[in-house]
Amino acid sequence: MPKRDSTVRGREFGAGIRAAIDKAGLTGRGASQLAGWDPAKLSDLMNGKGGVSEHDLIRLLGVCRTPLDESDHLLTMYREADRSGWLQVHGERQPILPRTIGEHEAVATELLCWSMNLIPGALQLPDYMRALIEGNPNSPSEEADSRVTARSVRQQVLIQRRCAMTFYIHEQALLLPVGGPDVMSDQLDHLMTMSKRLYITCRIVPISAGAHAGQAGSFTLMRFDKLDPVIFIDAENHGVFLDDKASAKAYTNILKALDRTALDAEQSRELIERIAL
Repeated sequence: MPKRDSTVRGREFGAGIRAAIDKAGLTGRGASQLAGWDPAKLSDLMNGKGGVSEHDLIRLLGVCRTPLDESDHLLTMYREADRSGWLQVHGERQPILPRTIGEHEAVATELLCWSMNLIPGALQLPDYMRALIEGNPNSPSEEADSRVTARSVRQQVLIQRRCAMTFYIHEQALLLPVGGPDVMSDQLDHLMTMSKRLYITCRIVPISAGAHAGQAGSFTLMRFDKLDPVIFIDAENHGVFLDDKASAKAYTNILKALDRTALDAEQSRELIERIAL
């Protein structure tokens, strides 16, 4: 099979292959030897670039003794890995542990987030998260603890990695009293504290700016060391991943326009502090 450009689906496939090898207690070289492969062939596969046949893949999964359900998932990813863009429909509600976005956030070198109505997820406190979950009719109350825990773990992966993060936030997100006055007061204090970290920048788009470039909705643009950018759009029961060059250009243009409209970092902190009082 010819090699292909890396896509979101291809990278999830590669991450799944790495996980299968790890769970088998093997190294990449060890798995290659057992499958009768050159190590470079496995490296290309794990980077989502193809280069193997379906028969080769089944042989590797057999060597790793990968469970049937995960093998079926990886075979599906393999067959679709060259498709650009990915609409993931989750059914009635989002999964507690969304796989694809977590895997991409874990390796991104930079995140640029635009949030029109809410404090961005990476900066939310647990009580703020819980209020959002409890306000959603599609999230069962018995899942609240699990969802808060899962979001907190995903958040900590980002924070501990210290990758560069820029958050463009509309002022109306600071004024929406999610969870009530006490929760919102704590949340705004947390936002100010996090914005003082060297790798985190918060830029507020003031209400006085009127119409702005981000009116189509919130999104996150992720950049990587050796891969093309990926845009993620989060919605009620689905997520959209865009990995084509035209989308990257379009959303980068939106971020550039928001950068011109937003208050600078110090002005943003001053506005957050005024609202928090």
